[in-house]
Amino acid sequence: MEFTREIYWNVGHGFLTLGPMYLLALAAIGMLVYGFLQRIKVYRQGHTLQRTDHPADRVIDAVKTALLQTKVTRVKLPGLFHGLFFWGFFLLFIGTTLIVIQADFTDLFFGVKFLKGNFYKLFSITLDIAGLVAIVMLAALAVRRYIFPPKDLVIKKDDALMHGLMLVILITGFVIEGARIAVTELGTPLAPWSPVGLMVARALAPLGEEGLRSLHRYLWWFHLLLVMGFIVSIPFTKFRHIFTTSINRFFAVRGPGKLSTLDLEDEEAESFGVVNLEDYTWKDIFDADACTICMRCQDRCPAWNTDKPLSPMKIVNQIGEMAFNEDQSKEAVVETFSRDAIWACTTCRACQDICPASIEHIRKIIDVRRSLVLMEGEFPGEEVMAAMEHTEVNGNPLGLGYASRGDWAEDLDVRVMAENSDVDILYFVGCYGSFDKRNIKIAKSFITLCNKAGVKVGILGKEEKCCGEPMRKMGNEYLYQTMAQENIETIKGYGVKKIVTTCPHCFDTLAKDYIDLGFADFEVVSYTVFLEELIKEGKLRINSADLSCTYHDSCYLGRHNNIYDAPRNLIAAAGGKISEMDKSRDQSFCCSAGGGRILAEENIGERINIKRVRMAAETGADVLISNCPFCLTMFEDGIKGAELEGSMQPKDIAEILVERVEN
Repeated sequence: MEFTREIYWNVGHGFLTLGPMYLLALAAIGMLVYGFLQRIKVYRQGHTLQRTDHPADRVIDAVKTALLQTKVTRVKLPGLFHGLFFWGFFLLFIGTTLIVIQADFTDLFFGVKFLKGNFYKLFSITLDIAGLVAIVMLAALAVRRYIFPPKDLVIKKDDALMHGLMLVILITGFVIEGARIAVTELGTPLAPWSPVGLMVARALAPLGEEGLRSLHRYLWWFHLLLVMGFIVSIPFTKFRHIFTTSINRFFAVRGPGKLSTLDLEDEEAESFGVVNLEDYTWKDIFDADACTICMRCQDRCPAWNTDKPLSPMKIVNQIGEMAFNEDQSKEAVVETFSRDAIWACTTCRACQDICPASIEHIRKIIDVRRSLVLMEGEFPGEEVMAAMEHTEVNGNPLGLGYASRGDWAEDLDVRVMAENSDVDILYFVGCYGSFDKRNIKIAKSFITLCNKAGVKVGILGKEEKCCGEPMRKMGNEYLYQTMAQENIETIKGYGVKKIVTTCPHCFDTLAKDYIDLGFADFEVVSYTVFLEELIKEGKLRINSADLSCTYHDSCYLGRHNNIYDAPRNLIAAAGGKISEMDKSRDQSFCCSAGGGRILAEENIGERINIKRVRMAAETGADVLISNCPFCLTMFEDGIKGAELEGSMQPKDIAEILVERVEN
């Protein structure tokens, strides 16, 4: 016998069958298009944003991410469930498409049938297994959502509709297949190639041929109506994320992720930052439609995990609620979010990194801060306002005289650029490395390592100003640009091409943000990468000695710049055996100092730095190693707050290396 089957068996091929079917399909697709056109009108409440550059690369990235489910499966168990369900449902969609192509195109017009022979056997068993996997995974996801729901999980009517409708579609599909097999294939060599359908067929066989045909016919039309209902419901329910989440990947930011640079000289601008909904971009509103409310951003947020009122997921969905609710659309955004939520963000990027929908949370928050600071003169506390004033006067938030910025290096073999600019690298020290007693040790350690490697180092000394990063993340774009322009003008004057920083915040700002202000022709390198290169080249020799330690991936070196291996390689070169914390690498937990929070008091909930040092203590390591002056400062304070003094010592990588450098 030929391995194939009759398409539309027991239903018919005439106009009375195919006519209504295709009319229903056209109507459903029409409603689908209409629904999304209505939503596009809402997206357009936001202002323009260019996100269509490099279209081919964007399409490839979006398709690859959607088909491989790479961002979804990063969360082990629920991600795997969702991924397997998607792949099962996707294979069923492909199978249905092949059936339509053969029945209504190749066979109808050319008499060509390709669903036969070995290909049909493969086709049949693949779809059976895919359908079974989809049902099992859907059931597992339902159990997780309704029987063992994660804490704070948001459950809406849409969820029940989605689970119920998809489950009924899948089950009726198998019953239809079972009824057909019971009449046409039982006892033939073809039946085993539909193993699930065969089991259903055996269970239905007692109904007899007439009963099976009636069941098959009526259930076929019911199944078709369910599928059409599914198509119609997509733009009006959470089903829309089938499209919006994948499309949002196409619109994702490419290149170095950074904030937009405001044109502060725009005389036509009525305000800066986000005050009302229309101040957001269309992408910010679209993000709300792409959100699957999976809670991953919230679960990773250090502010949320220390009892602060910031949920990145809630922020995104509040924007959507404002956009799609006329009564809310005119409300001030900050009143919708709450000030405590807006100021709690550390910009650690944990939310954006884990988001399977490519949503950009940080920009939404910083833009509201910009409006509060630039338009209202509002800060989260007097200590932040004082830091801003100190920066305006002395070029640093610590309130120390700018003239003493280079005093820490007086006894070291380092050149001040104003006196001698013949150097291999310019070391951009940063405010904490220049003024903070504890962090000056790191700056000195770095200079010592460079000296040992024969690298001529220059610093700007009193000409260096704060890079402006804490001010910018706190919303003070004006002060940031003032500091940045002064630094850029000074550095350009010396013709230096390579800049090294020991502060990830300085590194991220000089390497990315300064580009918009005309700083594109400079190579900016983290000291971890620079020192690793010196060791590889044999210019810097480090003696290995046993060291029990754990390592903290700072947010701005790790998630913001994807530098994870270089610091670990340096620690290994020094003989360190790293006991990794439960949250490390891209899942690292913030120290609490990012987002300008280094300038602010933490008055709500548990202190983030204390929570982090307790994670470090759980490893049993003697030393907590970091690569950031902000992190080191937070850990010094956190160890005291957690009463861990004497059991764990915070150190920077440069300090570890300088202790073991060959003379």
